[in-house]
Amino acid sequence: MASRDGADVIRLTVADDQAVVRAGIAAILDAEPDLAVVGQCGDGDTAVRQARELRPDVAVLDVRMPGLDGITATARITAAVPGTRVLVLTTFGLDEYVFTALRAGASGFLLKDAEPDRVIEAVRVVAAGDGLLDPGVTRRLIDHYASTPAALDGGRLTALTPRETEVLVQVARGGTNAEIAAALGISPSTVKDHVAVVLAKLGARDRVQATIAAYETGLVRPGVR
Repeated sequence: MASRDGADVIRLTVADDQAVVRAGIAAILDAEPDLAVVGQCGDGDTAVRQARELRPDVAVLDVRMPGLDGITATARITAAVPGTRVLVLTTFGLDEYVFTALRAGASGFLLKDAEPDRVIEAVRVVAAGDGLLDPGVTRRLIDHYASTPAALDGGRLTALTPRETEVLVQVARGGTNAEIAAALGISPSTVKDHVAVVLAKLGARDRVQATIAAYETGLVRPGVR
């Protein structure tokens, strides 16, 4: 992160093919004292190039853009610039975009009808290393796995200890560190340590990807507590 008047600042790039929308998003974000928009563009190719050149903390991407689409751009950015996290901000809440964006490495998925404060919060959450999904997106994610055959690749979980598996289950159910601590009878700091180890063992960037792993392997099934 950069510094502004001695305080940490989250550096951002914004990519959207609609100039007015792009300018509006950038203005909302740049007005915050801890956020700084360092690049804007209207297509995926330029978004990838800006990420490589500017190394932002967060790249905010639309899905449908000319040339390289936002999903492919997400995959290229997360592969080429591991330190940059991607927040997909789009009008389209279609399942195909949700799943491909998350599997491409996006740390967040938010619809453009979200309130400005929600977009600002999403940027901060993603920059901090966590994941964020629009509530409507979360429901569709759960619905998707409700209709998916169980256990696709349970071998991915073999490296986890029993306690780490318990923590992953709680993460997948949406628990905060404090909530998980209360449920398991351990301290929030211990939960934080366990989550970090779980992410490392699964090769997951954040809680969103860990949650996907929990559902894909059949560790967690919708409606089963």
